[in-house]
Amino acid sequence: MENMPQETTVINTSEAQTPHGPGHHPAHWGGVFAMSLCVFALIASEFMPVSLLTPMASELQVSEGMVGQGIAISGVFAVLTSLSVSTLAGSTNRKTLLLGLTALMAVSGALVAMAPGYLLFMIGRALIGVVIGGFWSMSAATAMRLVPAHQVPRALAIFNGGNALATVLAAPLGSYLGSVIGWRGAFFCLVPVAVLALGWQWISLPSMKVEKRASGNVLGIFAGLKSRPVAWGMAACGSFFMGQFVLFTYIRPFLETVARVDVATVSLVLLVIGVAGFAGTLLIGRFLGKGLYRTLVIIPVLMAVIAAALVPAGGWIAAVVVLLGLWGLMSTAAPVGWWSWLAEAMPHDAEAGGGLMVAVVQTSIAIGSTLGGVLFDSAGYQSTFLAAAAILSIAAVLAFVTSRAMPAGNHQAALPAN
Repeated sequence: MENMPQETTVINTSEAQTPHGPGHHPAHWGGVFAMSLCVFALIASEFMPVSLLTPMASELQVSEGMVGQGIAISGVFAVLTSLSVSTLAGSTNRKTLLLGLTALMAVSGALVAMAPGYLLFMIGRALIGVVIGGFWSMSAATAMRLVPAHQVPRALAIFNGGNALATVLAAPLGSYLGSVIGWRGAFFCLVPVAVLALGWQWISLPSMKVEKRASGNVLGIFAGLKSRPVAWGMAACGSFFMGQFVLFTYIRPFLETVARVDVATVSLVLLVIGVAGFAGTLLIGRFLGKGLYRTLVIIPVLMAVIAAALVPAGGWIAAVVVLLGLWGLMSTAAPVGWWSWLAEAMPHDAEAGGGLMVAVVQTSIAIGSTLGGVLFDSAGYQSTFLAAAAILSIAAVLAFVTSRAMPAGNHQAALPAN
């Protein structure tokens, strides 16, 4: 399991308790696979607009940058949900909560597909943000409840299999379906997948009662930033995601207006990015084992070079495909490194660490996609891509500072006492 995405090590311990102690319960593998299908539908729903920006903007009669804000608003609502779901849910059975979130995902897909105008489109995107924040805040703790302790790594690997599959398929499949049945049809295709996941979860998930009310709150989550290494690391992680989504959100209009390729070629390029990203998640574990911080510094440096190189190479499709393939290889693998860092930096309060990381990542995605949209609409792709390169360079510097701030020896940054 050395190549399994390390975000799975962030365990919400307060929700993982059972009447017989953690890990002492039968395995519910049907529930694990149902959750994996839910992850697939969720990731596909989150990033479907990336491959459909152009036709959506045309039909909704807004700019491509404004459609890109659909990713930004989902990020904002994911942050709000991740910070509050534990407190708001209280002692609610986690099966009930997960079923509710999955149903909300289906509603979001239908609302976006039927939206007659921009406002309802944005409401649909806000709903998917609620699902993102709630689901990822509980995912690891749910795995601990579904299988015995010694099988948790395998269960979490299956969870992330849905993530990896969506990363490979969502963008190119969305682009292809958009060309065949329209962007609305592409979003409608997500609804039966969400409904299937809902039914499967209903049947296969066990009751997951909370033995005691979760004690986490917003102030408790942000207390982690009192640790200097954690604060630097979160800044580095946030900068990475911000720089990534300044560029990634606007790949399709770049391909169509600068590289001047047709829809079929757009789908192919997006598939190359997805396949390269899947390969990256398989390979990254080897590099992290040899040098976590070196990897966290080098990846944004290389991505900054790629972002800058795309500006002069935009009209040469062969070079664009190669550069974007390398971009996908590294951009999908890098989050694995940051979740691995979190497990090392906040080993004694994983619940707060997980909530803080979700908040930082989603806020950064929202800011990045918003900034990219403003730049793309006002100054063109060159300024967008160069801004991404600059932010990624800052992320590399902050990752280096984080490595220097971590205590010597075991490289663990203990949280300040609450």
